[in-house]
Amino acid sequence: HREFGKPGGAHMCPPHVISCPLRGGRCFAYLLSHISPLNFICIMWVRTSPQTGMPMATAMRSALLNAASAPAYANRLYYCCGHPPKNVVSLASSAYLFVKGSHLRCHSPGSQQKSVLHRLYVRALHLSDYAVKEEGRTDSLDYRVYFFESSGKKISPWHDIPLHAGDGLFNFVVEIPKDTSAKMEVATGELYTPIKQDTKKGRLRFYPYNIHWNYGLLPQTWEDPFHSNQEISGAVGDNDPVDVVEIGERQAKIGEVLRIKPLAILAMIDEGELDWKVVAISVDDPKFSVVNDVDDVETNFPGTLMAIRDWFRDYKIPDGKPPNQFGLENRAASKEYALKVIAETNDFWARLVKRTVPAGELSLI
Repeated sequence: HREFGKPGGAHMCPPHVISCPLRGGRCFAYLLSHISPLNFICIMWVRTSPQTGMPMATAMRSALLNAASAPAYANRLYYCCGHPPKNVVSLASSAYLFVKGSHLRCHSPGSQQKSVLHRLYVRALHLSDYAVKEEGRTDSLDYRVYFFESSGKKISPWHDIPLHAGDGLFNFVVEIPKDTSAKMEVATGELYTPIKQDTKKGRLRFYPYNIHWNYGLLPQTWEDPFHSNQEISGAVGDNDPVDVVEIGERQAKIGEVLRIKPLAILAMIDEGELDWKVVAISVDDPKFSVVNDVDDVETNFPGTLMAIRDWFRDYKIPDGKPPNQFGLENRAASKEYALKVIAETNDFWARLVKRTVPAGELSLI
């Protein structure tokens, strides 16, 4: 408030900044009345020394989480120690930056700090594009997560969120947060394709154990069931959007739209159907800048590619089904191959929405 809220300071704010006219604990109630958990990033500046800054910032963060009573707020709060900057660019001159509770020491505005701040700013702008609304009770057959533009217009996360996010990145819609087991998915046969929990014989489906990565879909892609892929034993598409396995450290939330960089791809074959798994990393992950291809994944996330393959190979075995198979010699292919698959399945989707191929029971709205 001291910088952004004073006369003449508003023009320095980046888009979508809320200037709070209150100070201290009272600002939390003000913020909570203007924002939703999936639609904001809050950056707080603590005017104190680094020694006392972390306890104070942590206490403020706890107060906000308690007031919100929602875990979704936990990864939306960032705090800096020092004087509030007058604009976004001058953030890079801060001496100390606290990111998700981690103390990043930067005595000067070096490239590492600028990179972190750039990711924060880009993510803040991106998150404001979409909002979600839950309907029904969680863990029920009626539960749905609907998507909306900032204007309030209801949209389909599959058809209306663009695939491309700029700078060679792609949008990724989170269906299943890491370390959870409820089998959530976009309801491709329902109007506006909301996220719901999958069912089998009228009962909600759960994986036999938690999935260890954020999992979801690439919008505006489709694995064409009429296309036989000769490179993958002639398998046909599974009639769904392309799946993404995001390997970053943060647990995302159902309905989040993240900007991701593809790193590799696995060709899973499930009962004769091809079910691509794009391995990717979110732009806001600390290791985003050091992983760029399949070999970098093994270097920086050792054992992860094998763990992903084994998880998807074996998860149906407890239900008495055989393990899934994998093409491409049972290995993860390169980023280049992943980009080729993404482009191809985007073309399949374009044909679908133009109705040049049968849609069957799929919703195109």
